[in-house]
Amino acid sequence: MLPVVVVHGGAGHIPKERSKNSMSGVCSATRAGYAVLKGGGSSMDAVVEAVTQLENNPSFNAGCGSVLTVKGDVEMDAIVMDGKTLGSGAVSAVRNIANPVQLARLVMDKTSHACLTAEGASQFARSMGVPEVPQESLITEYARMRWKKNLAPGANPVECQMGKMGTVGAVAVDSEGNVACATSTGGILNKMEGRVGDTPCIGCGGYADNQTGAVSTTGHGEAIMKVTLARLILFHMEQGQSVEAASDLGLAYMKSRVEGLGGVVTVDPQGNWAARFSSLQMAWAAAQKDTLHYGLYCGEHFTQSIEDPN
Repeated sequence: MLPVVVVHGGAGHIPKERSKNSMSGVCSATRAGYAVLKGGGSSMDAVVEAVTQLENNPSFNAGCGSVLTVKGDVEMDAIVMDGKTLGSGAVSAVRNIANPVQLARLVMDKTSHACLTAEGASQFARSMGVPEVPQESLITEYARMRWKKNLAPGANPVECQMGKMGTVGAVAVDSEGNVACATSTGGILNKMEGRVGDTPCIGCGGYADNQTGAVSTTGHGEAIMKVTLARLILFHMEQGQSVEAASDLGLAYMKSRVEGLGGVVTVDPQGNWAARFSSLQMAWAAAQKDTLHYGLYCGEHFTQSIEDPN
């Protein structure tokens, strides 16, 4: 069953003209993460590699392609968590960093803290030799168009956010049975400056524990935070539920309790995995036993050889 990596590209409604790019993006990120695992890399190496690929892909709301704040700026959040040690690193409201997930890993590896924010995170990045990039390099025409559209009186950015592109994340189990998660996002459309969502919060945007499993979440951050979705799903797994049933129970509770829609990718240390969502769509892909699994709509599950380039 091992190793395995599962990736999501955000839950919501993806316009037809963008769905093909979303699907090819999650599939190529999954291949990259799986190659790390097959080469003897750790589950942490794999999830960071997969999410880095998605941050570099303008089709997603993370890194290049992030949505904009009400003032038209980029503010990004990311988290990583290591199931072996429960070590975690996160960054929030970072601006001039191409790959927030890599900075989150440095927070975990190089500091005694779990989360750094805004200017403090930027100072840490500079001290680690992480290059700053101009904010313009992270802003796409699509993000700018949606920002302008949602400045109009009567616009509903949260409703509009449910899709188009979303938070990205990955979970993995390596050949030693260690689990890890990584999640990265540009946040929600036209958010207030300094707004931080679920992504960098342990137990909300992600959680990993070798005794249970790992989860990466996507959806409306405020709803996910209220139910600590990642940890809630692992709680159900601790009660004996399968990865799929636990994921569905967590998502159903969030929907009934706070009317929140979202999606998750989940693994357990044995290599069982699930990609589940309560939204209309979620671009997802998984790699296991040299087979690529992927889907976009509820109930969709395609497979092909990992070697097949298409």
